[in-house]
Amino acid sequence: MNMFKTAAAVAACVLAFSAQAALFEDDEARRAVLDLRQKLDASQQRIADDLRRANDDNAQLRRSMLDLSNQIEAQRNEMANLRGQNEQLAKGVADIQRTQKDLTQGVDERLRKFEPGKVALDGKEFVAEPAEKQEFEAALATLRKGDFAAAQTSFVNFMKRYPQSGYQSSSLFWLGNAQYALRNYRDAVTNFRSLVAAEPGHARAPEALLSMANCQVELKDVKSARKTLDELVKTYPQSEAASVAKERLAKLK
Repeated sequence: MNMFKTAAAVAACVLAFSAQAALFEDDEARRAVLDLRQKLDASQQRIADDLRRANDDNAQLRRSMLDLSNQIEAQRNEMANLRGQNEQLAKGVADIQRTQKDLTQGVDERLRKFEPGKVALDGKEFVAEPAEKQEFEAALATLRKGDFAAAQTSFVNFMKRYPQSGYQSSSLFWLGNAQYALRNYRDAVTNFRSLVAAEPGHARAPEALLSMANCQVELKDVKSARKTLDELVKTYPQSEAASVAKERLAKLK
């Protein structure tokens, strides 16, 4: 009986110890789980904090990038405005230069209207005033239109106004022609002779002698006409007028 009691007591002690051991092991496990959970929570918190900071940093970076983009766009717009202003300024300068050039050319052209210029006429070159040239050409145009009286007046006035003109000999020649057409033969002879005497080397001199002989024929002064034709042939033997003079001489008796 005592043995059973002893065995029962021993068994009870063992169970009690086993229960206590199991209880101890559960507490350790709970503490381990709690500790692990705390560590996990701490780790998750750190991760959350890191993620939040990363998001904050990304947001700041995006704001910085946006600001930089805005600044770049503003600079581009400013550069475009400056480029437009430069183009406008360049256009303005070009317009001013073009206007100055036009004004300069206009002034030069107006000045040239009053400046003497070289003239080539009847094989000779000389300098003439613009008004002088214009007046001679107007008189010659009048003659060519057949208005001989007006042409005579124009050439007489021209030679009075420009007595030293390089047009003088040519004016004498055309004045003589106008007078011949008006049958003013004596004055024509005088002017033709004046041309030859003043400028025997003039391109119109042979023609002037031939026209002079024609006037003398019209005046019935055949002797003077023959003399004039002889002078023409001797003085200007290679001229076309000399060939005509030879034919006239053969016909004059």
